[in-house]
Amino acid sequence: MEIRELRYFVAVAEELHFGKAAQRLGMAQPPLSRAITQLERRLGIALLERTSRKVTLTAAGGVLLAEGRAILSAVTAAERRTRRAATAHPSLVLAVKSGTAGELLTKLLDAYAAEPGAATVELLLCEAHQHQLLQDGQADVALLHLPFDSAAGLDTEILYTEGQVAILPASHPLASRSQIRMADVTTLPELPMARWPGPSGSYPEGPGAEVRNLTQLFQLIALGRTTVVIPESASADLRRDLAAVPVLDAPPVATAIAWPPHSRLRAVADLVRVATRL
Repeated sequence: MEIRELRYFVAVAEELHFGKAAQRLGMAQPPLSRAITQLERRLGIALLERTSRKVTLTAAGGVLLAEGRAILSAVTAAERRTRRAATAHPSLVLAVKSGTAGELLTKLLDAYAAEPGAATVELLLCEAHQHQLLQDGQADVALLHLPFDSAAGLDTEILYTEGQVAILPASHPLASRSQIRMADVTTLPELPMARWPGPSGSYPEGPGAEVRNLTQLFQLIALGRTTVVIPESASADLRRDLAAVPVLDAPPVATAIAWPPHSRLRAVADLVRVATRL
């Protein structure tokens, strides 16, 4: 199969409409239909079921969609990493979730910058999904918080483990306690737990506020609309109208440095070595 054919098929499989897929690809519909038919003929299987009303994926088409996405992502990543490696002053892109690992990040960047031959580190501050940024080549290395962030298919080194805290309005009765339990914070009808988007961008069902970053989250908590249980380090420099209360039975969170297993960048190896030393 050719990369071009995979791009065509993935577009059709995601849109389930030849006209919309052709518009997305910037081409006419007839050559797109012919390309998919030729691909099916060469494979000897049906990838799509077509009627006058709709287009659906066959079981084989579903497999090729998943494989095709992975292949196209790998191709895109290879292109990005190759271009970056060819620049006069190669840099290293580190993906970090906004508002987290502040103290560690400062120490890591300072220690790595002191290393002989250290590359320039470009920070990619994101709201979530560092895993995807590593897969598609937008980042070379990332800081993850396990088990919240996915580390599937990545190489990782655990840097440290910490407890979690509940973030509450400073005026809330629980805010004055020295510690609480998960049941105390998850059963507050006036402060339903905040909801974060999943990898697809959709939110789980629930009454809590939909949030994307800590700045937005803390504002909503201060207004008495929601609450959250997060790693203790994420509550550093908390605003005065909020309180962080340790949650005794919340599962521990591990901060890890992660990178693609096939990475051969010397700068990645050096950064990981410095991080584990710290």
